[in-house]
Amino acid sequence: MPDKYQNAFEQDSMAQMCTSLDEWLATPLGQHLLARESAYFDSVVANVFGFNAVQIGHPEFDLLRNCRIPQRYRVGYDGTVALRADVELLPFASQSMDLVVIPHTLEFAAHPHQVLREVERILMPEGHLIISGFNPRSLWGASRWLKQREGGFPWCGRFITLPRLKDWLSLLGFETQGGRMCCYTPPFSQTKWLQRFAFMEAAGDRWWAMGGGVYFIEAVKRVQGMRLIMPNWREPAVKSAALTPAARNVVNLNQYRKLKHPNE
Repeated sequence: MPDKYQNAFEQDSMAQMCTSLDEWLATPLGQHLLARESAYFDSVVANVFGFNAVQIGHPEFDLLRNCRIPQRYRVGYDGTVALRADVELLPFASQSMDLVVIPHTLEFAAHPHQVLREVERILMPEGHLIISGFNPRSLWGASRWLKQREGGFPWCGRFITLPRLKDWLSLLGFETQGGRMCCYTPPFSQTKWLQRFAFMEAAGDRWWAMGGGVYFIEAVKRVQGMRLIMPNWREPAVKSAALTPAARNVVNLNQYRKLKHPNE
């Protein structure tokens, strides 16, 4: 490795360790990630409709700002939130949400399976789920392997591979509908190095589509065998009374006799 790149990695490893993911998102690398994630969420949530939406985790960043759903909530452990709650025990009624957004929550949850089960419970049939996570099969994943002993965010998290996450969603009845990746640049902590490697963002989508440091996945909750029965608003509430065919024939016969024998 050239000396200048080696020095960049050494300076990055000596950077101050952050005590929370929100603190790390304020660093140059965190801002680099947040800009790309915000752009993705803004474009995706605008196409989801319904009545209720919730963002689970990192409420300091409003990822539902471009959503057209009227009732939007942000849930977190602390900070300025609409609802302070445990993400593994969500205080929402079953089948009450049309959209759930989970930004980098599963990697730092003690029981990520339980978080997904709660999400499945509160989502309505055909409800949408959008997840962002760190990809362990990337340069970011390699950096985590080198830095996890030092601690600090986000390298202390348990990165989940995309195939494993899809398996979990499939077992819960979700159908994957789309997604993409971003952050192909090496995870440098300094802005100048991120700018020098910015060309990798466009090249990664084309030549290394599965090597992004962050992945997004969109899924829909499916309920097998469900059929929505709606009232037939066009059918009149009370049908008009009508004579039976036999009665109609009797009436027509009487009219015929009166016409033929008016004096009777």
